[in-house]
Amino acid sequence: MKMGRTFSLPIWLAGLTVAGLCMALPVFTSAPAPAAVAAKSKAVMAVETLVPTQLDWPVTIKVNGAVAAWQEAKIGAEIGSLRIKQVLVDVGSRVKRGQDLAILADETVVAELHKQQATVNKSRANLTKAMADGARAREIKDSGALSPQKIDEYLIAEQTARADLALAEAELENQRIRLSQTHIVAPDDGVISSRSASLGDVVAAGAELFRLVRQGRVEWRAEVNGQQLAQIRTSQTVVLSLPEGGNVTGSVRMTAPTVDPTTRNALVYVDIPNAAIKPGMYLQGCIIIGRQAALVVPQTALVLRDGRDYLFEITAPSGLADDTAKAVIQRSVVTGRREGDWVEIREGIAGDANLVANGGAFLKDGDIVSVTPKS
Repeated sequence: MKMGRTFSLPIWLAGLTVAGLCMALPVFTSAPAPAAVAAKSKAVMAVETLVPTQLDWPVTIKVNGAVAAWQEAKIGAEIGSLRIKQVLVDVGSRVKRGQDLAILADETVVAELHKQQATVNKSRANLTKAMADGARAREIKDSGALSPQKIDEYLIAEQTARADLALAEAELENQRIRLSQTHIVAPDDGVISSRSASLGDVVAAGAELFRLVRQGRVEWRAEVNGQQLAQIRTSQTVVLSLPEGGNVTGSVRMTAPTVDPTTRNALVYVDIPNAAIKPGMYLQGCIIIGRQAALVVPQTALVLRDGRDYLFEITAPSGLADDTAKAVIQRSVVTGRREGDWVEIREGIAGDANLVANGGAFLKDGDIVSVTPKS
């Protein structure tokens, strides 16, 4: 008869009853289902949601350029060898057309004017005498009392005296003009941008004494390449960024007809208001060349990690007991234009995606969140 195999119990179990044995042995239970674990999961945080917005945004070209005077007038002396007697304006002074900027010593000019006035008076007296002689010569011309040669001399003398008077009067007018030139005046309204005139200087004719920004008008000269130049038209709107913050709006006045052969760039001339912008400043600006639809989200929805932009999209995974609990998926996106607090999303999400509105910096891919209505 075949004997069955026998087993021996450890010594520490030999004296136990069946009930005691059952209590001594470890109890093994099966692992819960994944759905049960998910049901017990708690939300990391409460979030508000949003859907991307479709807006009509401007298409811009970002360029840099210098601010310069629209036109700068050089003001100099028209008369030389005279001393500056008064300087009436300084750099930054706003002046009107015809306003005195400086006055030259006019003593010698006044003396020449008086001398020429005397010459005019003398020429006028000579003409009076010559006219009387000519009148008498005409009266006795046919009587034979005077020879034809003598009569011609009287008539010619009358014409000569008349010409001398005209010449003297012209020279007198010239002296009056010279006297007026001792007043250096503004050729137009504007702002004095430089001054080289100093009290007591003896000026030379044509020497520059002042520079004037005509009408106080300035412009921005943007540097663009050939491809950008082809997209720019007159009257397009331009937005300039100021160093202290804020913007100034201008418009394209004209584009350069040529491209610089060295830099391969061309200038775009932009009219700007006379705000806090001064000639010589170097500013960045945007030239608006058109408009285009954009899918945008608030800046607060974006999360920057490892040099890339991300958005968190809300999903509804199965197995969650709480209907308000959702999972999030981290989406890498490509951003584009920015306008205020809005950012254009060019790639990475659909137009109807349900996104986390803010607080994404505290989330990671797959986190469970509780969705609350957007206030």
